Amino acid sequence: MKIEGKKVNLNADKKKIFEFLSDFNNYEKLMPDQIINWKSTNDSCSFTIKNMADLTLVFEEKNAYSSIKILPEGKVPFKFSLNVVLEEDSLNEQKTVAGVNVDADINPMLAMMAKRPFENLVNVIAENLNSIFA
Repeated sequence: MKIEGKKVNLNADKKKIFEFLSDFNNYEKLMPDQIINWKSTNDSCSFTIKNMADLTLVFEEKNAYSSIKILPEGKVPFKFSLNVVLEEDSLNEQKTVAGVNVDADINPMLAMMAKRPFENLVNVIAENLNSIFA
């Protein structure tokens, strides 16, 4: 199951946004309200999704100034990745178009329950990025 969040236009260049997103200490500002018990370092974060699960996330891949792939670590109910893609705005190289998506390996029954929370996650991250880099 792949869920694409809405793309946002950010008022900063790709390098600045990539550096911000390369540090998990910045992600607490991006998360939805359902995220509690946040703990982070530069390279990982852990938190609780209210009434659901505890998760730890780590960076799997960072492609300089273009994309970041984040994976859960430890025991999780299903495999998924959170991906951020950064593209230079075609009209202004000092602006960036960012897209957030989730790619989850889950069965169709679980997908029906997980779709809305994942959609909320990717859209809230995109909106909060937009607010930070407005």
